[in-house]
Amino acid sequence: MSAYDPNSDNLMLFDGVCHLCDASVRFILRHDPAGKIKFAPIQCALGRELYTRHGLDPEAPNTFLFLTPHGAFQASDAALEVARNLGGLWRLALIFKPLPQALRDAAYFFIARNRYRWFGKDETCMLPTVELKARMIG
Repeated sequence: MSAYDPNSDNLMLFDGVCHLCDASVRFILRHDPAGKIKFAPIQCALGRELYTRHGLDPEAPNTFLFLTPHGAFQASDAALEVARNLGGLWRLALIFKPLPQALRDAAYFFIARNRYRWFGKDETCMLPTVELKARMIG
């Protein structure tokens, strides 16, 4: 595990016990072969620190946080920024950027509020694969 460098790393803080969040991380791993995006669960020390630093409660994670050298992104903005970083056809998701943020975030938080019920959760963070372990920070 490497150290986090806010000047060069793209870091996705995710809920490590959420099955939907874990699936999102696996999706990004498959579609980011260059390894531009690194990961840290909100439940780890670095994740808790960064999540708190951005005004979020690590005891009640309701959004993932995407930190880039260009800024910090939450909710629908974070999802769109991940798509931008994935490049290729995934950049087509940016067609939603002109929609009012309140509308985009309402849809995002509707899913976030129901994610454990719809997709499930674990009591502890997932065990990372070898590929994910190489891109974990913290």
